[in-house]
Amino acid sequence: MTTDRCREFLGTPLSSNSIKVLLLGSGELGKEIALEAHKLGIEVVAVDRYDNAPAMHVAHRRYVVNMLNENAVKEVVRRERPDVIIPEVEAINTTALKELELEGYTITPNAEAVRICMNRIVLREYIATTLGLPTTRYFIARDEDEVIKGCDSVGYPCIIKPEMSSSGLGHVVITRPLNDYEYRQLYRQALSHSRGNSRRVLVEEYVDLKAEFTVLTYRSLLPNDEVSIRTLEPIEHWRYGKFHYIESWQPSTKPYEMLSTCRDYSIKIVSSLGGLGVYGVELFLTNDGRLLVSEVAPRPHDTGFVTLVTQDLSEFAIHLRAALKLPIPNVNLISAGASYAVYSDVDNLWAPKYYGVCDLLRVEGVDIRILGKPYTYSGRRMAIVLARGRTVDEARAKLRGVVDKLAIS
Repeated sequence: MTTDRCREFLGTPLSSNSIKVLLLGSGELGKEIALEAHKLGIEVVAVDRYDNAPAMHVAHRRYVVNMLNENAVKEVVRRERPDVIIPEVEAINTTALKELELEGYTITPNAEAVRICMNRIVLREYIATTLGLPTTRYFIARDEDEVIKGCDSVGYPCIIKPEMSSSGLGHVVITRPLNDYEYRQLYRQALSHSRGNSRRVLVEEYVDLKAEFTVLTYRSLLPNDEVSIRTLEPIEHWRYGKFHYIESWQPSTKPYEMLSTCRDYSIKIVSSLGGLGVYGVELFLTNDGRLLVSEVAPRPHDTGFVTLVTQDLSEFAIHLRAALKLPIPNVNLISAGASYAVYSDVDNLWAPKYYGVCDLLRVEGVDIRILGKPYTYSGRRMAIVLARGRTVDEARAKLRGVVDKLAIS
């Protein structure tokens, strides 16, 4: 059963008194959460749609299931009876999470927040309509014909996104009016990358970006058992013409007033969504001066890998502590830093090798996370290179000096 009080004790893994965390999704974010769990003697169960996912390498037990299958999700949870369930990916059956929560299981941050955030269309409606925060212009298209209407309504250039996807999969940019056949082809192309059975897509304004931010905002218990909502130092990031982030750094170099507005938007969103844990609130600054809410992740954010070298508690440690109702003192920025995500450009390479690691590690303040994914595909994130510096510019310069030395083959 859930409780609103700080946890009384931590147990011993693989014993009758163990505290158990179950990860629904076991990628690189889940792996870092699992590593934090080991530091506290927490038993880890890793679940994903494929075997040997990153977090499975450091879990006590693992399961390979279709997480969109309601019965499969409920079966593995009821078998393991975890103290906390941490969703890590978008492709999860949220009906199962709702039912499990009603049975007394703790979903981090909560089942309704996961449902809202993991559906791009539901989230956009929630941000724009329920909370009244600024977003890009958008149109919800339910079939091929509505895509044509949506593009004309939003204007060009525009972008088509599947209702359920992540990391830029299925995103299609349309720069000019097309013929009917081309629209229908692009609609089908977007849906081919959708997670789940939805036929809906989001058609939205394609904006020229000046900057992007992630505000990691977390809800946790205070000593008096009240809930605290706090933001971390905003992270600035960039994607270099791609749909997924490449480089992130902390602290942001943008003006205080702008970052303060980012924090205000994030607190409003997280206050409404509730629960305990970290949310990654992503925002755009456009070249025409608009500050827009883009996405919200109900978990640590990929741009937040930089917190492994910049903060005294990383986003992963914070998320786990909050989920377990453990204290989180003030989180301090201890260094400027940057991260650089390395993606594969090769399909179907099994058991890849990583060359050039020695050259990276010879540079003071540089570190690497090889994610341990069993195979590559084009555009798959395979490693994160991290750097500390006296300033953000110094940390970023270190990364630019070493990332080309890393080769995956």
